[in-house]
Amino acid sequence: MAEDSDLEKTESATPKRLEKAREEGQIARSRELSTFALLSAGCFGTWLLSDTIGLHLQAMLRGALTFNHAGAFETKRMLIGAGTAAREGLLAVLPVLALTGAAALLAPMALGGWLFSSKSIGVKFDRLNPMTGLGRIFSMNGPVQLGMSTVKTIVVGAIGGSALWNHREEILGLGMQPAPRAFADAFHLIVVCCGMTVGGMFLLAAIDVPYQLWSYHRKLRMTKEEVKREHRESEGDPHVKGRIRQQQRAMARRRMMTQVPKADVVVTNPTHFAVALQYTDGDMRAPKVVAKGVNLVAARIREIATENNVPLLEAPPLARALYHNVDLNREIPGQLYGAVAQVLAWVYQLKRFREHGGDVPMAPTDLDVPPEFDKGGVSDEDAAEEADDTLSPEAGAASNAAKAAPNQASSTAGRADTARDGNEGAT
Repeated sequence: MAEDSDLEKTESATPKRLEKAREEGQIARSRELSTFALLSAGCFGTWLLSDTIGLHLQAMLRGALTFNHAGAFETKRMLIGAGTAAREGLLAVLPVLALTGAAALLAPMALGGWLFSSKSIGVKFDRLNPMTGLGRIFSMNGPVQLGMSTVKTIVVGAIGGSALWNHREEILGLGMQPAPRAFADAFHLIVVCCGMTVGGMFLLAAIDVPYQLWSYHRKLRMTKEEVKREHRESEGDPHVKGRIRQQQRAMARRRMMTQVPKADVVVTNPTHFAVALQYTDGDMRAPKVVAKGVNLVAARIREIATENNVPLLEAPPLARALYHNVDLNREIPGQLYGAVAQVLAWVYQLKRFREHGGDVPMAPTDLDVPPEFDKGGVSDEDAAEEADDTLSPEAGAASNAAKAAPNQASSTAGRADTARDGNEGAT
């Protein structure tokens, strides 16, 4: 079952999963890298501070081996000498200890950074379970770690043994040299042997670091269902978010519909598009779009406009250009000033006709609309969004309005013809 579960985990860990693992103390670590860093720091420190270390060791040995007959039998003097020797020895190795300590702190940061997690040091009783321990031993990581330890022992042992064997004559000759020369040669041999060992550890670290990174990310892999669940938890259920956006658009549409009675004219396609324009001389620099829609929403706009005696003008290119290029409550672009000016002039003439009578003004035709502004019919995205948003009580009324639009258009035309005939008769 565990193998099947691992096979299902085909997705890389998400940033949230990585952060959670880090909070639990799970980060990539390489023991070989830490060992390499410690040996490198020790070897470099010994080589760099060899003169200082040699002086302190000489002082330590000189103080320990120099005494008289009285001092050999006085406990107080022996303790003082031992304290002096210990101080010199500590001063000799203290710089190297400082370097190795810094390496021990900085080496783990090369992979996972510095981390202190209270969860990793907490009491976990599952660690006391022998079956869990056996599972870790016989897991894939167990043989790999055993193999790395075996290889490390063989490599370090072989390199160290080879270095000692190749310099055996120099090591044996140290006892025949004066103390200053013997200390210098001894430090040289230590640095050479340690350097060769560090080179071997570098090869092991170069193998272990990529494996530990791969093993860490493999252990944190997730199933597709886990990725989806995490996305829902962090981003929210897409269905709920879609419903919220739909409600927001519906509220915006309702607010938009309240602006239609205040419009000066509604430009139509005649059935697929409807755009309501408003212009107040002195308060606005240019006419602005106060409502727009397609299909059922367009039908609802036409219905409200008819109920409130807002003029309807059938101008398909201009309706499409206004819908596609002007946002709600935004002024029209300069390229459409000429066409919209003709429309507003007709609206003012129509208003004067309704108030004072006279000849019925002719609706403008062949409006100058730049071809690049006419982006064609209703896009699939607009149609789908409009279909989702009109799944509301307004949809029925809008649908009925769409069916009644041709009858209303013909009745309006009939009233206009009657008025024209009456005016001609009066004349």
